[in-house]
Amino acid sequence: MRRLGSTRRRARAGRLVAAGVACAAALAALAVPAAEARPLGQGGTGPGSPGRASAHWAAKDPGTPQIRFRGLAAVDRRTAWLAGTGGTVLRTTDGGTDWRNVSPPGAAGLQFRDVTAFDARRAVVLAIGEGEASRVYRTDDGGTTWTESFRNADPKAFYDCLAFFDRRHGLALGDPVDGKFRILSTADGGRSWRVLPADGMPPALDGEAGFAASGQCLVTSGPRDAWLATGGGARARVLHSTDRGTTWTAADTPVPAGDPAKGVFALAFRDRTHGIAVGGDYRLDQSSPRSATITADGGRTWRPAGTPPPAYRSGAAWLPHSRTAALAVGPTGTDLTTDGGRSWRTIDTGSYDTVACTPDLSCWAAGEQGRVARLER
Repeated sequence: MRRLGSTRRRARAGRLVAAGVACAAALAALAVPAAEARPLGQGGTGPGSPGRASAHWAAKDPGTPQIRFRGLAAVDRRTAWLAGTGGTVLRTTDGGTDWRNVSPPGAAGLQFRDVTAFDARRAVVLAIGEGEASRVYRTDDGGTTWTESFRNADPKAFYDCLAFFDRRHGLALGDPVDGKFRILSTADGGRSWRVLPADGMPPALDGEAGFAASGQCLVTSGPRDAWLATGGGARARVLHSTDRGTTWTAADTPVPAGDPAKGVFALAFRDRTHGIAVGGDYRLDQSSPRSATITADGGRTWRPAGTPPPAYRSGAAWLPHSRTAALAVGPTGTDLTTDGGRSWRTIDTGSYDTVACTPDLSCWAAGEQGRVARLER
């Protein structure tokens, strides 16, 4: 029986790897020069020959053009959660055909910037802002009811994003207070939170902060590793913890900084060692050279992409079961890498703020004017 179980596991793993390779190959076919890129087709055709079937962003319109969605939690191909302006939380369980407004009562004045979903019923959302505007809510019934599990009482604190290691353990990142980034921790799935001691946090640089642009300024991999991204200071840095946020080490990145609008905006790690970081200058009238960087040692060192995205990017995600393919998104387009982040090509010119992929080979994106899409072939 053990041998049979092992064989089945190997077969399943082989199928997943093969599917991931196929998904990456389909996206690679779309990697056209930026000058030729345009918004990906909505009806099954990409920027190739007319009528040619290819991977494309397929719109999943929730009917909320007034909302900007910077928070996205993709559970699988059918289930996704959105968090946005006006205290808005939406959920779909049919692949985006229908969206249900599951916003917490009384939250219309809040700005939701991040959401983590464990399944179709359980999710945690983060509202950002100074003082009491920073809050965390949790639902266990698909958004029918919500419990406010954290409200920031420190007027100097401002929380940016959250991430979970598993269904119980998670962190939330706050901008520096008294010279150090502030970290919240939960061990019960977001039902309660506590501020971690700052003893293990390196001093922040002058003007350094996190960016609440995509829910990806704080990410995890495995049961204990977490990384946070910074900007606004003299150098754009990535901080790494191997003990669930108790202690951190800082590393400089080649992404330009030195201005409140510049830095690393999003991180994505496919395992404990291999990661990508994207960012730049979010002002559309400013250029963003060296907007992507990669690490192969868990974030101890970072090197710039040889061919980075052509502009500021706010979100990133590895393709499912791929060791080399990832997506980056921003207000001016979507970029694809098929070599682990060393080079990027623009495959779409539509505006998205955040992107997420799931183990069942699904990728979702969301952004301004209620834009939501799922990658389809």
